[in-house]
Amino acid sequence: MLSRNFFFHGCVLAVSIAISSAPAAGEPGAPADATYRLNGLEQGAEIIVDHWGVPHIYAGTHYDAFFVQGFNAARDRLWQIDLWRRRGLGLLSEVFGADFVEQDRASRLFLYRGDMYPEWLAYGSDAKKIAESFTAGINAFVRLLDEHPDLKPPEFELLGYEPALWDASDVVRIRSNGLWRNVVSEVARARIVCESGLPAATLKKVLEPDWETRVPDGLDPCALPDGVIDDYLRATSAVNFEALISRASAAEDAPDREQYEAETLARTRERALADHIGSNNWVVAPSRTRTGRPILADDPHRGHAVPSLRYIAHLSAPGLDVIGAGEPALPGISIGHNERIAFGLTIFPIDQEDLYVYERTRLKPRRDGVREANRTAYRYQGRAEGIRTIEETIPVKGSSPQTVRLSFTRHGPVVFETKRNLYAVRAAWLEPGMAPYFGSVEYMRAQSWREFVAALNRWGAPSENQVFADVNGNIGYKPAGLFPKRVAWDGLLPVPGDGRYEWDGFFDMDALPEEYNPERGFTGTANAMNLPADYPIAERRIGFEWSAPWRYRRLWEVLSDQPEHGLTDSHDLQRDYHSVLARKVIDLLPEAYTYSNHQGLAVLKEWDAVLAPDSGAAALYAVWYYRHLQTALLRWRAPDAGLDGMDTLAVLETLKLPGAEEPALTSLEAAWFETIQLLGPDPADWRWGDLHQIVFEHPLLSLADGDLAESMRYSPYPRGGSGNTTNNTGFRPSDFRVVAGASFRMVLDVGRWDDAEMTNAPGQSGDPRSPFYDNLLEGWATDSSFPLLYSRSAVEANQALRIVLEPAN
Repeated sequence: MLSRNFFFHGCVLAVSIAISSAPAAGEPGAPADATYRLNGLEQGAEIIVDHWGVPHIYAGTHYDAFFVQGFNAARDRLWQIDLWRRRGLGLLSEVFGADFVEQDRASRLFLYRGDMYPEWLAYGSDAKKIAESFTAGINAFVRLLDEHPDLKPPEFELLGYEPALWDASDVVRIRSNGLWRNVVSEVARARIVCESGLPAATLKKVLEPDWETRVPDGLDPCALPDGVIDDYLRATSAVNFEALISRASAAEDAPDREQYEAETLARTRERALADHIGSNNWVVAPSRTRTGRPILADDPHRGHAVPSLRYIAHLSAPGLDVIGAGEPALPGISIGHNERIAFGLTIFPIDQEDLYVYERTRLKPRRDGVREANRTAYRYQGRAEGIRTIEETIPVKGSSPQTVRLSFTRHGPVVFETKRNLYAVRAAWLEPGMAPYFGSVEYMRAQSWREFVAALNRWGAPSENQVFADVNGNIGYKPAGLFPKRVAWDGLLPVPGDGRYEWDGFFDMDALPEEYNPERGFTGTANAMNLPADYPIAERRIGFEWSAPWRYRRLWEVLSDQPEHGLTDSHDLQRDYHSVLARKVIDLLPEAYTYSNHQGLAVLKEWDAVLAPDSGAAALYAVWYYRHLQTALLRWRAPDAGLDGMDTLAVLETLKLPGAEEPALTSLEAAWFETIQLLGPDPADWRWGDLHQIVFEHPLLSLADGDLAESMRYSPYPRGGSGNTTNNTGFRPSDFRVVAGASFRMVLDVGRWDDAEMTNAPGQSGDPRSPFYDNLLEGWATDSSFPLLYSRSAVEANQALRIVLEPAN
């Protein structure tokens, strides 16, 4: 690793930068330059890939840039994006067989099925042209495989199928890949209310701002059937390859398909309710920076995966010069900068879903006496209203095609039926203009705050906190997303679908907060409740389920205390392991001298609340808090609630109650002995990183062998932190394995663009044979960064690979 403040090919980088990279040209394993002639390309273009795997695309026309972006996305991530497309469109069974029919049927329920004219215009005047260019580029690479089969990723051979061609509408019709809320928590809350009442539900999730919900008139929380949202979970689940792998290995003791599906649905439900899925962003004004320019930082947090969810690219063409990260199956850049502005996002949790419960009924005969017996109906505003039914055929590998029925009410897809009731999901994300992140094609080309905010007026999904900075020194903050108007209820529980609980349209974006050049000189978000104190929540019921506040509070306490913030400060804050939650929990424990025989109490009271990977106290705290404390407090405070965990705010509230000291200390003693079992008898040898590790794993590793299997493997790395530190390392309490956090990070010195830094773990490429498959992992895992180069001169000075693209005619 190079030290701070060094020159790298003429570019000053004032941060800790890891220099591991691909082999240099001419070395063994180095990628080879290439030239390809492609149909659909208007003018010549080139892709310069730098030493860190970032493609810099230089195109002769505006839309050629998106064509080449699609081509390059396929070059680096073809198996990933092909799989995403199949999952989203409901075409997994075509290549994987009958085990996936139910997931395909569910995915088709949640496709966009509206008019494409308003759909395209919702994103911008040229959104359709951009999508057409992008998918044409993907298809150009797929067709190129006929001439260059060596370019095809090995996963296709492992699974025995070929990549498919794309249609432009695939980009926007697939909606189930976004971060949505809150139908899963509606059902979870209803279950708790049924078993233990509303107060118990508040222990599980504290509502913010302060709010008291009630059971909607006409809803029986105990009447929701098991599996009521399983179709929703199927539609939003990732592909589980375990059944395919088990079948391929012919293991006699392999679980059956139902067990695999149950595990998949459970993981998806857990992910939807997880508190560690979030992001950080902030922006600091020139008046508070050492550079005299704005500094903007962003690190979105999602589940870790192979390949990474994010992909970094640079698009340079007439009227376009933008760099940053997006999702590889989408055109454009959603987090990054152009030549004048910078932008970064985190989730702003607008409640965009509701579960509707209907009473089944029958349609009355028409006047001609014909009864429409083939149409199920439900009661709406005192009359029978028929469902809309579509039949579609799903192709199935190794079997006959299967015809499935998809049913819809006026509110949305029917996800469950009983003899008495129907259940449907209303999702704002099925409205026009709601394809996740595609709206960035408009704001990434903005040149000012006014243009940026105007573009956000089109933004639909996911609902986001956006921070902004420009080369003139301005900074700003604006959340955006389609915001349903709920008048009669708060959206926290399912509601009857009989017409009493209707959305009254949507709020304009000016109903959401906004900051431009705030006097404090900085702003930032972390998915926590950040509404102004005077926000009219009773009239604008945006949602009440926010992420835990600890990352947000840490950002603000650090930024408030730095009148001269630098790039290194942003770098360090993104990698900060200080836990405000741990600090507050430990402050509520009695002083150690009052319990002189309690070893665990003495260790925690002397700890600095930093969950460093080499900290023994951090290991003890994590074992205690996540495996013992919550259970003990629940048993003491609400023994009949049947909850499996507590909201962090509820934990602190409970620790303040008289008598809470006894269960807290008793549970700490139990945690002390468990930590001995896990890490040995000597606390001096304990290390949080020995328990808490990241292990990236290719989902098809067990199908590969030889050199391919070896190239697929990643080394494990110890990690610090937790889901409540700004360096978010969310983990499973069952084994402390890191499962979520910031694979992509970005810090920008706005206007001095070549000083930008980034990470993207485990690497840019999804192809295990590529030198860019894992080249960023070690630096990411050791809390370093890599350059995010922008100028042509800096890019060419750090060139690892050049691909020249020429029009075929």
